[in-house]
Amino acid sequence: MVTIDCADPVALAAFYGELLGWETRHVDEHFAILDNPEGGSPLGFGRVTGYRPEPWTEPDGSKHFHLDFYVDDLDEATARALALGATEPQYQHGRTLKVLIDPAGHPFGLAPLE
Repeated sequence: MVTIDCADPVALAAFYGELLGWETRHVDEHFAILDNPEGGSPLGFGRVTGYRPEPWTEPDGSKHFHLDFYVDDLDEATARALALGATEPQYQHGRTLKVLIDPAGHPFGLAPLE
């Protein structure tokens, strides 16, 4: 399982659950787990006291990690993510990957399935 650190696991799990259509297995104020209904690894969200988001890119070009999700319709998925509270950073990496920032400040990518 990939676990994403955050200040509010309930809110962040709700964001990704709505965005991806994944199902909630567990949720409480400290930890939440989403399952992909098509199978595969679950996604966890853990509360971290004093959590601070990482920037999408550092001035020196370095970054930490981000998750990419394949979607059927990139424009529709981007619009849905923005409506759910994601933001779009100025810097975009290429043309086939749309980078967004989730409500907790984590960068993530949406890419066409094809």
